[in-house]
Amino acid sequence: MLQQVNGHSSGSDAQGGKSLREDLQEFLGGEALLHELDDLTKVNPVTLETVLRCLQARYAADMFYTSAGCTLVALNPFKPVPQLYSPALMREYHAAPQPQKLRPHIFAVGEQTYRNVQSLIEPVNQSIIVSGESGAGKTWTSRCLMKFYAVVAASPTSLESHKIAERIEQRILNSNPVMEAFGNACTLRNNNSSRFGKFIQLQLNSAQQMTGAAVQTYLLEKTRVTCQASSERNFHIFYQICKGASVDERLQWHLPEGASFSWLPNPERTLEEDCFQVTREAMLHLGIDIPTQNNIFQVLAGLLHLGNIWFADSKDEAQSCQLMDDAKCSIRTSASLLQLPEDPLLETLQIRTIRAGRQQQVFQKPCSRAECDTRRDCLAKLVYARLFDWLVSVINSSICADPDSWTTFIGLLDVYGFESFPSNSLEQLCINYANEKLQQHFVAHYLRAQQEEYAVEGLDWSFVNYQDNQACLDLIEGSPISICSLINEECRLNRPSSAAQLQTRIESTLAGSPCLGHNKLSREPSFIVVHYAGPVQYHTAGLVEKNKDPVPPELTRLLQQSQDPLLKVLFPMDPEEKSQEEPSGQSRAPVLTVVSKFKASLEQLLQVLHSTTPHYIRCIKPNSQGQAHTFLQEEVLSQLEACGLVETIHISAAGFPIRIPHQNFVERYELLRRLCTRTSPGSHSPSPDEGHSEWSPHTKGATLQPLLQDILHTLPALTQAAATPGDPAEATPVPVHCGRTKVFMTDSMLELLECGRAQVLEQCACCIQGSWRRHRHRKQERQRQAATLIQAAIRSWLARKHIQRMHAAATAIKRTWQKWRIRMAFLASKELDGVQEKHVSQVPLPLGSLLLPQAQTSLLEAIIRLWPLGLVLANAAVGVRGFQRKLVVWACLQLPMGNPSSYAVQTAQEQAGVTSIRALPQGSIKFHCRKSPLPYADICPEPSLHSVTGFNQILLERHSLGHM
Repeated sequence: MLQQVNGHSSGSDAQGGKSLREDLQEFLGGEALLHELDDLTKVNPVTLETVLRCLQARYAADMFYTSAGCTLVALNPFKPVPQLYSPALMREYHAAPQPQKLRPHIFAVGEQTYRNVQSLIEPVNQSIIVSGESGAGKTWTSRCLMKFYAVVAASPTSLESHKIAERIEQRILNSNPVMEAFGNACTLRNNNSSRFGKFIQLQLNSAQQMTGAAVQTYLLEKTRVTCQASSERNFHIFYQICKGASVDERLQWHLPEGASFSWLPNPERTLEEDCFQVTREAMLHLGIDIPTQNNIFQVLAGLLHLGNIWFADSKDEAQSCQLMDDAKCSIRTSASLLQLPEDPLLETLQIRTIRAGRQQQVFQKPCSRAECDTRRDCLAKLVYARLFDWLVSVINSSICADPDSWTTFIGLLDVYGFESFPSNSLEQLCINYANEKLQQHFVAHYLRAQQEEYAVEGLDWSFVNYQDNQACLDLIEGSPISICSLINEECRLNRPSSAAQLQTRIESTLAGSPCLGHNKLSREPSFIVVHYAGPVQYHTAGLVEKNKDPVPPELTRLLQQSQDPLLKVLFPMDPEEKSQEEPSGQSRAPVLTVVSKFKASLEQLLQVLHSTTPHYIRCIKPNSQGQAHTFLQEEVLSQLEACGLVETIHISAAGFPIRIPHQNFVERYELLRRLCTRTSPGSHSPSPDEGHSEWSPHTKGATLQPLLQDILHTLPALTQAAATPGDPAEATPVPVHCGRTKVFMTDSMLELLECGRAQVLEQCACCIQGSWRRHRHRKQERQRQAATLIQAAIRSWLARKHIQRMHAAATAIKRTWQKWRIRMAFLASKELDGVQEKHVSQVPLPLGSLLLPQAQTSLLEAIIRLWPLGLVLANAAVGVRGFQRKLVVWACLQLPMGNPSSYAVQTAQEQAGVTSIRALPQGSIKFHCRKSPLPYADICPEPSLHSVTGFNQILLERHSLGHM
């Protein structure tokens, strides 16, 4: 059976490892399929051994991400895998309809948080908590997530906004190398260990576009500037300066080749992070120009030379410690680089100022060698801490957006992992205290709160035992007495504190705590705290002094005298600060310790996390040596136990991670009732939208229950529709529990509901489209008919108008023609009136003519005077008949006088067509026509085929005239 827990064996290590391998060997039967299980909740049974075997199989197959319910487990590959973080893969997860169906990845977590922010129903701020031991890959994970958000959250429409988004994205990404250079260092467990905690707030506007970011830091390990453990290094920026500076910059900063600095251990090691040019380019993009950069690096070089200042022991306590021979050049160089006066700098390091008495009399006391070294270290830590805070403020001013321009945010929390070194002090106590608080946040948010909510909602739930770290937190921060309170109390006492005395107070006061231990074999004063990740031994030596973090006022005043532009900004002359440095003995303010400040900032961070929807990424380190393709089961097993991953898997597998209030559930999924066939119209429940404003709190719950039941009755149909014919397991309905105020379900059921809702919406969309097309067709038909009617009316109106115009024109022409005809007749009659009767007398009359009656003779004379009118009368259809007609014709044509009966005359009424009225002899004749003497005889307004208008237009008869 497995004996090793948290790295401490209760039996033989070899025997425990052998037993572990034997137990895990039983699961080798399914090893071929273990790497295909992308969710640890599918492992059966869920034990540490099976989870470990599954992770190992996936690690061997280069699958470094595995889901564990609500948590993503990330294994550090310890090798570059560029295709795993390519922009194409980012876009694939962003464009996927259901990213959870893809392989587990940090991009899937990022996309889930981004879509949660995009939710139209209830957008909530999101946070991603990246936890794990030092070297597990937390910094790399945070960096990749920032790149992912910079890609997917920058999709502007206009060219100007595109340039703005690109600039913001570039500045956000460039903040990483700067903060890593000044805040990360190489430790025993990690080459790029974050020596500070940071919470990055990615700010999004209402269109879910990234408009800016803000960075908040926690507890920079500034003691690393002056003190580094064996085989560890200082912050990366010092090595970048020494290795990447040009020849001119080395001369300017007094950094010759091969120079040795006591605060720069292991300079021969070359890491990927030692890239000076990348840091300079990133600072330039953040708005830090080249002169300011040179000023920063000059100050850092001055701190390196300050570390080479060593003092010799003084033989007389009344005399100050003198510099060692090789340190005189270093203090001169340091004072030159920091632009401080050399003598005041040396005096400040050698002599301390004491204010005592009611009159605040000033006394000067020479410092011992240890005190001189402490003041020197304090000066360096003070400058570096102020410089780091100033850089953070510059970064925030460069990337932070206006508060009115963003509405939601996604937070990335990257804090130092759990640490346990051979020698642990205040830094490790604060770091592990922060990890305990984050573990409690995870337990309270997911494990404890989930199970308590099941009980409150009345669900039938079998509770899972989980590891609660409340006892450990009570030991560290509890009230009224805890480790932090005892350390702060030692700082407030006006007496020197010894390490042994502090150990005794802690052990005697907190002896009843189950998380407090004591190592009897330790030679140095210490105490043991049993953390959730394992026991850690803390040495009490120097604990109180680090907690005080005293900064002598004379050091601040010295730095305010600097002529360096950067130091003037970091240490401004503030009159209020000067007045606070000299308080009276009666009104001395309480000392604000490191633990107190860290606790306050940690509480503020947890308040932000509680107001967001958290997502967890557990980074696991396969081995402590940082080697690729190496999976040490014991080390991974201890990390799985420490983070409570098995309990998380148990609750995730048996629980219901999706919890939706009744009102929201009904509002979103009421459409599913359309899928349910109703037997009668009366079974339809009223919609919550109908009369929603008139609901009372009592009637709302009663009204929601029938709606909930209607919706839940559609689930079997949805499950059956989603099941494939060959997979009966899919046809089994996934349990959905309806609590008192919420509906509980699994992710698969939520996906099923969303598919059903999408189906109903598609049907509604098709119905709406059909109705719209029908309405549009009917409208077009009505418009066509109306257009036809309008066209017919317009054509009728135009025709009437045209006929009216034609009628008016014809009337006008008719009137004009009638006037002209009357005028012509008048002119013709006027001509005829002038003809004398001599024309009749000159013609020889035959004997038969004397026989004409008097009446006929008078008629003939009248006809002769009006001969054209006589022709008309002779051809008229009515009027003169018989012999009178013939006489009229004969008289008009002025035929020779004789017997009229000897000529046969046929009129137009007696024979078809127009015949000649002139008598012709039988046989061939010649017809001689002479022009009429009348000027208007040939004029006619409208000539016609059957009209006779004059002599020149008489048509000859087609048939010969017969002789009577």
